[in-house]
Amino acid sequence: MHYELLSRPAMTVAKLTLAAGESVTCEVGAMIAMNGGFNVETTSRKRGGGGGGIAKGLKRMFAGENFFLNHFTATHPDQSLIIGPAMLGDIMYYQMTGGTLIVQGSSWLASSTSVDIDATWQGLGKALFSGERMFWVKCSGVGDLLLNSFGAIHCVEVSGEYVVDTGHIVAFEDTLQFKIGKAGKSLVGSFLGGEGLVCKFSGQGKLYFQTHNPPSFGQLLGPKLKPR
Repeated sequence: MHYELLSRPAMTVAKLTLAAGESVTCEVGAMIAMNGGFNVETTSRKRGGGGGGIAKGLKRMFAGENFFLNHFTATHPDQSLIIGPAMLGDIMYYQMTGGTLIVQGSSWLASSTSVDIDATWQGLGKALFSGERMFWVKCSGVGDLLLNSFGAIHCVEVSGEYVVDTGHIVAFEDTLQFKIGKAGKSLVGSFLGGEGLVCKFSGQGKLYFQTHNPPSFGQLLGPKLKPR
């Protein structure tokens, strides 16, 4: 699969070019346009079957993704598929080489059919204080992976400790761990300074975060909208 990211970073879409017989799995509703030489299959499991379709679909829903997955298979050479996220922002490419990438709910966009899309429990305490869901999307295997964000995506190679404001996490390699803590020395000072609680990552690995925060944007925009 060949990919090209267009209109970065504010309104990014991905143009995927597939060879005959090649397939890609996408988030439901991600397709914007495509050539006529595609077969589209909608299932709750990865293409080619496998167990746990319903269970994995339910877990993905708890993580903020859809129960179903769309599988696009090219029936002719050099077929193009254009996909994009629901929110305005960026798309990033990640090459899966056998490890595991933990992704925040709603940031998974598409992947090779060889990549397994599951959900993992992050813990009730972390969910309540981080502002994220109790489940995260867990991507594992070998292949291509596309993630999306609200705003631009920035990557940091963590070696030791790194702090990210809650709500800005896009994904991180499973060689990293995080705990919830206050931004400053004082909890009251942290909240008065507008930072509040943060995610403190430790270990070694790649961390991806987004430049904007959807909940904060919603709180700012909500009062300005006219009631229906």
